[in-house]
Parts: sequence; structure tokens; C-alpha cells
Amino acid sequence: MPPPHQNAPLGEIERMPGDGSGAYKTGHYRDLFAEQGHAPAESRAKIEKAFQQLFHGDGQEERLYFETGANANGPLAYITDWANNDARTEGMSYGMMICVQLNKKREFDALWNWANTYMLITDPNNPSVGYFAWSMNTDGTPRSTGAAPDGEEYFVMSLYFAAHRWGNGKGIYNYQAEADKILRGMRHHPVLTGMSPFRIHPGDPPFVPPDHPWPSPNNRRLAAEAAANGQPPTQFFRFSRAPHQETIGPMVDEAHTMVKFVPNLPDGVTDASYHLPAFYELWSRWGPVEDRAFWARAADVSRDFFNRVTGPETGLTPDRSNFDGSPVIGFDGKPTSFSYDSWRSVSNWSVDYSWWHKDDRETILSARLQNFLFSQGMNKFADRYTLDGKPLSTRHSSGMVATAAVGSLAAPDSPAARAFAKSFIDALWNMPIPSGEQRYYDGMLYLMSLMHCSGNFRIY
Repeated sequence: MPPPHQNAPLGEIERMPGDGSGAYKTGHYRDLFAEQGHAPAESRAKIEKAFQQLFHGDGQEERLYFETGANANGPLAYITDWANNDARTEGMSYGMMICVQLNKKREFDALWNWANTYMLITDPNNPSVGYFAWSMNTDGTPRSTGAAPDGEEYFVMSLYFAAHRWGNGKGIYNYQAEADKILRGMRHHPVLTGMSPFRIHPGDPPFVPPDHPWPSPNNRRLAAEAAANGQPPTQFFRFSRAPHQETIGPMVDEAHTMVKFVPNLPDGVTDASYHLPAFYELWSRWGPVEDRAFWARAADVSRDFFNRVTGPETGLTPDRSNFDGSPVIGFDGKPTSFSYDSWRSVSNWSVDYSWWHKDDRETILSARLQNFLFSQGMNKFADRYTLDGKPLSTRHSSGMVATAAVGSLAAPDSPAARAFAKSFIDALWNMPIPSGEQRYYDGMLYLMSLMHCSGNFRIY
């Protein structure tokens, strides 16, 4: 049955009590590959092969993980977005989550050390102090001096799991204390105002953004496509190079109990793919005591939000939305579409369903999205759409196929839904490990999706 708050206004949702009936309570994680006849040992071998290629494979075509010396805390390593030539809190925290799930402590600690050494903002004159800069050059110099909450969210969850799986060490390796500190800061960061240019650390040179897009394979491809069509290059970068004032506050909006897209004030919007109710439930049990009620409520608010913003016929979510669920209008004057961030939304609600079984509406959303993408052609559906299903690209992306396969964890128990779910599980199983220029986002999502679908992404 649908939960009792199915039709309740956002402000009237009541906390769903208890631990649900998912994996958190039962300890059982579905192995979707085993349900299709693949032995668990085959799945573990496939996951290990993907890990070895993405973390320790050929440096030019395969790997994302690079060790780069050591400091007093031990080895240092980063995950790079190869096509954009940077290291991002998103990828660093995904890498840490993969490592703790697969019991790869050396790599976990090296990534966490690099993030603390280079990404953690310590300059008190930067209003984002205490957060992690979301994008850095791989030499540790900044591309951004501000934060994006999706990285902080995965840092927190991976650190709690590390504390429970490996125990706490000293300094930055006291995983529990580090997770508590980040989580507390996400909600209680002081409201600070500063005038750019900003620094990451005291003594750094001030960071002035470039006046042109960063050189990268992605930007070269976009420029070539534009030139072939007789158009100027697409400008995704709209940096202000002139000194400007910024005010930074918490990463959550208290009035709406939601994570923000960025912690800048005033105003703000959210991103459905940043909503992680499966994690929030754990934070309501493990996090700082004074914040547990907030995260308990945030879990249910996020579940309701998924239903507010998905396309009613497609199950697609927008990259950004206002807190009330209304669309954000982009630079082009059009509502924000389903794009690269959005690929993750189906995985977020499906893992929540798998771990907690607290909202049956998540099964409807998974069925709707898989049905729509299947109708577009399993081997050719686009990686960007309007919410009502008009394609905005011709690229078929393996990372999007992978997250759509995770949607099978929440597929309804009906013959049609099971058939769609099987198609996506088979597509993920038969997919080669992403390589080449686009291997970063596709590869991270591919590996985590393999873990989810095999029952090897667990609560520790």
C-alpha cells in the first residue's frame, strides 16, 4: 500500500516510524544478477575486475585513480575526471565509498588524505571555510573555491562506514569524528560574507577564474561540434572575474528540510540527484544527536520530493528545481532538463527502497522511468531529455544505463515491470568497463551500480 502521506502537502508529512522492512532491518540485500542466473562469485569477480581497471589500470585509457607521493598522514591519491582534467569532490567521495565497500583501505585513506590536504578550505577569509572546494586541478591548485553538497554527502557516508568497518584511527583517520564534523557543518555552517578573489588555504595565491572554458577533451568536442554547425562555442562557464561579494551558509534549507544545490545565499535551489534518503535514515541514527530529527524528516521530505519533480509519464527528474518542486529556468530561458546529474536520481530512490522499504511510490517511479527508456530503445536512448521525453542529445551513455539498472531494485512485482527490469540488468551485466575519455562519470556509476545490483553495496 502507498504510505499514509501519499497525498499530503509537503509541510504535513509525518515521520514514518520504525526501521521499515528493507535491508537495514532484514540484513538481506537482493542480488539481481543471481536472480538472472549469475553466480555471486561471478559478480564479485566482475566487480573486482572493474575496480582494478578503474583504480590500477592503464594510466592513459583506463584508470581514474592516481597516487601522487605522500605527506605526514601517508599516501596521497586523487580520482580525476579525465575528460575535464580535474579532481572533484563528487569523484573523490565516490572513490572512497567504493573503497570502503570493497575493503580497500589503502586507497580509501589516500583519497581522504588528498581531499583534506588540497580540497578542504581553511582560509578564514573564504566564506566557504570548512567546506571542500568541489573542483581542483590534479596538482592541488583550485578550479573552484566553493563547495557542492553531493561531495560532502558521500564523504560523510563513506566515513561512517569506514569507522564501523575498520575502526577509528588518529587525526584525519578518526573517521567517526571527521564524519560528525562534516555533517554538523552541513547544517550549522555560519553565514559568512567575503569579497573575492578567494583562497583555499591561507598563503595561497588568490584564485581568479579563467576568461575561457578549461581546456579539455569535452570542451574541444563541443567546440568542434559548434564549428561544424557554424555556431560559436557553447559557453558553460560564466565566471565573474571582477571582485564580487559572496555569502555562504549551510548546505541545507531549514524551512524545506532539503539539501541545496550550492550553499550560497540568498535564495537557493535544490537538485533531486543530491537527495539521498537512504543515507539520511542512517544519519538520523548515527549522526550528531542534535541533528538526528532533522535528517529523519529530510528522508521523508526527499521521498516526497522525488514524486513532485519527476515527469509524470517519464519518471525523469530535472537537474535543478526550486524547493517547492517548480522548475528552475536556465540561462536559455527554458526549464532545467533531465541531464547528467539527473542520471543518479533513480539510483537514489531505488537504493532507499532496497534499504528501507518505506515508500511504495518509489516502485512506481522506477517502473515509469524504465518503461520510458525502454520505449526509446535499449541500445540508443539519449542521455539528456526534457521531462516530457523529448531527446536533447544523441549520446547513449553507459553511466545512465547503469543507474537505470539500479532502478530494478525498486521494480514493482508485475510481469511487465519484471521484464523491463531484466532488460536493464542484462544490459549492465553485458556492458564493458568504461574506458577512454568519458570513463570518469560513466565508470564511477558503472562500478557502484554493479555493487548495488549484486547486493555488494551494503550498510556497515
